[in-house]
Amino acid sequence: MSSTVPGPNRHPLVLAAGRAHPELAKNVAKELGIDLLGVSAYDFANSETYVRFSDSVRGMDLFLLQSHTMPVNQWIMEQLLMVDAAKRASAHSVTVVAPFFGYARQDKKSRGREPISARLIADMFKTAGADRLMSVDLHTAQIQGFFDGPVDHLWAMPILVDYVRTRVDVENVTVVSPDAGRIRVAEIWASKLGGGPLAFVHKTRDVTRPNQSVANRVVGDVQGRDCVLVDDLIDTGGTIAEAVKVIMAAGAKSVTVAATHGVLSGPAAQRLTECGAREVVVTDTLPIEDDRRFDNLKVLSIAPLLASAINEVHSDGSVTSLFDGNS
Repeated sequence: MSSTVPGPNRHPLVLAAGRAHPELAKNVAKELGIDLLGVSAYDFANSETYVRFSDSVRGMDLFLLQSHTMPVNQWIMEQLLMVDAAKRASAHSVTVVAPFFGYARQDKKSRGREPISARLIADMFKTAGADRLMSVDLHTAQIQGFFDGPVDHLWAMPILVDYVRTRVDVENVTVVSPDAGRIRVAEIWASKLGGGPLAFVHKTRDVTRPNQSVANRVVGDVQGRDCVLVDDLIDTGGTIAEAVKVIMAAGAKSVTVAATHGVLSGPAAQRLTECGAREVVVTDTLPIEDDRRFDNLKVLSIAPLLASAINEVHSDGSVTSLFDGNS
């Protein structure tokens, strides 16, 4: 199996990855039909990171895959160092592939004297030498404008929809948004599941208390319906678990949770096990260790989507075509 794929511009495609999510990197390489580029990476005693590419990247179109999982700061720094190393080694182009983009929830100032952290991360990648950024289901679409260069914003929705469609009665589905701000996403979900009704959970949040919100009531009819609760990520599981309880209390027949990113911090596994959801469906944009898994969790592979997008970028094709014009 070759480690490179020649393109129409005669700059071979190579894929390298950091240490954050090796299983995903191997699966993407397999989908591309290539080997991962060798990378030497380790930490010094004082926690500084060292990286070096084992093979030449001169003249290559290099895709650097790293998902910003815990510890987020370490893996972002490692990827930044890899970008810098690649540019200094004369790579033709460097695309940062961050299936989960760190600090994406800090995309605006909620109060005075706060940073816009997502913008800073994007600036850091540009300063390091990245030519392009690729990510899956950014927390807000505006983050695409934070990076001074092309951004490929991929959607996991087709993967999630295809699976959920096999698990629910599409004639009896109500798609539920966890808050009013994600109604547009819920509308697209509903259209792909047969055009059923929508609902959303009215919630309140204190910006001074992270990972906490209060689900007050369901706006919309969920009585006797198979509900699909959709979101971009699940962190501690508090918001989703409370939303499931509110939906069930409103008379829903069942609740299936679908989210792209399974952060699943702290008490998430216990909360999602006990909340009453029939199934929780996520993708593997982030690694999910055994101690964070639970019986009603389903993890779908994002590797085919990433590989397809990488191929489209390298061949000067259309990433938008992967999503029927919705990206």
